[in-house]
Amino acid sequence: MEIRTKSVPGDVPGVFAGLDETLKLLKGTDTTVWSLPEGSLFAPYEPVMTLEGRYRDFSTLETPLLGFLCQASGIATKARVVKDAAGEKPVFHFGSRRMHPAISPMIGRSAFIGGCDGVAVSKTAETLGIEPVGTIPHALILLLEDSTTATGMFEEIFGDSVNTVALVDTFGDEKFEALENADLIEGLNAVRLDTPSSRRGDMLQIAKEVRWELDLHGFEDVGIFISGGLDEESIPPLNEVADAYGVGTSISNAPVVDYSLDIVEIDGEPMAKRGKLSGAKQLFVCDSCGERKIAPWVVKEMSCPRCQKRMGKRLVKMIDDGEVLVDDRDPKEIREYSLEQTLRIPGTEGT
Repeated sequence: MEIRTKSVPGDVPGVFAGLDETLKLLKGTDTTVWSLPEGSLFAPYEPVMTLEGRYRDFSTLETPLLGFLCQASGIATKARVVKDAAGEKPVFHFGSRRMHPAISPMIGRSAFIGGCDGVAVSKTAETLGIEPVGTIPHALILLLEDSTTATGMFEEIFGDSVNTVALVDTFGDEKFEALENADLIEGLNAVRLDTPSSRRGDMLQIAKEVRWELDLHGFEDVGIFISGGLDEESIPPLNEVADAYGVGTSISNAPVVDYSLDIVEIDGEPMAKRGKLSGAKQLFVCDSCGERKIAPWVVKEMSCPRCQKRMGKRLVKMIDDGEVLVDDRDPKEIREYSLEQTLRIPGTEGT
């Protein structure tokens, strides 16, 4: 059986995620699994996983298996797209409150693997081995009835261990609240702009105005953190002035990668339904020039048609007859592995 997709949302390279739960699902079954390592980039029609076993023993696991991979890969892919849009600026995942809390750890993990620099849910951050991130909420300012009072209280209690970020659009104008906080809070690291769409106008111009006034008054070291309805289309213009982003719904509610799982071989004989290529397949990738080729499983070696270097096999045996052969990987390692990869899909602008 083979798992692949005909398309990736946004016509970009996909980021393969969900393998951790898949290995736990198939552990102890009479199944052998070859898979891309988690965090790998992939293109449409490339096999991301191949399974071998008795279909009768596997059939009840097909639906949860695809569920693990489809949603996790969709979130990781969107996170990578957003991270690429932000360039070198940090992107923090703020989207867990948009989804059922039971799947919050999966959402945060997938967003982190895809490229987000941090997550806002403390339990998720704990499972990732990182510190949670976030800023003062509007609720604190509303309860204390003043932005600088809330920021000052936060700085007094947490300032030695956490960067202080003032939320400057609860009651007043962003420019004047930013200046007031910067003037009164000695340890202020940044101001956060989270202006609602009904009052927003041009966020880029608002941010530019805030930056101008902060610099003019000697607060060049105070950064600008922007959040609220951001995605890969709205972020690039803001890179001119923003120092970091909080991105929520566009990542947590990302379209799934529509993987399908199909029988491609029975008792060693190629066999597939209409519209599918029969026979088990391996993905070969050239580490020198990035060329990618799909070949029948029986092909043991392949030379790159572009640069003539030897191409490497990407599908790795992860489970042998129910025995998991690989150790759990640190999510930070998976994220680094994912971000260092590039892949261009012919005919698109994805990289």
